[in-house]
Amino acid sequence: MSRRRGVAALAALAAALTALTGCGVGVRPTGVIDAGEPASGLTRGKRLYYASDAGLRAVPLLDRENDTLEAVMKLLAQGPTDAERREGLTTLLHAPSGYTVTGDGARVTVGLEGPYWAGARDQVTGQLVCTLASFQSARESAVRADEVEVTIRPGEGPVVGPLRCAEFLDR
Repeated sequence: MSRRRGVAALAALAAALTALTGCGVGVRPTGVIDAGEPASGLTRGKRLYYASDAGLRAVPLLDRENDTLEAVMKLLAQGPTDAERREGLTTLLHAPSGYTVTGDGARVTVGLEGPYWAGARDQVTGQLVCTLASFQSARESAVRADEVEVTIRPGEGPVVGPLRCAEFLDR
């Protein structure tokens, strides 16, 4: 009887060892698996939002030092890099001739000398609102990007906003 138990235990041990050593047998390494488009939407950190056929797309700003909201507007008006253009990104924002941008907590105000030529729900307005919200939240660590409200005050015409970035995403 003890011999049977010994054989059974030995068989069970052999089965367990075979199962453990067999896990790696026949598994081939895989290459990089494409998971689709990069993330878009509201995320922490400095991001420029560019227009595309699929809506607004966020591009992290890693290699540029920009601490003022006015400098960010200039960068946004310059448009995406050549590589980003090849990915279908563009800017719809024209650099306004006279403007100021101020941020205080969760509020950003863009003051224009002339009229604002885009509509409140246009993709160009979304580029401006989302980019400024991203940078304001990076400047004020206690403020999340989705809390920032941007108001555009043209010298001529009605005030646009306050607007939040979420109003322009996933349309």
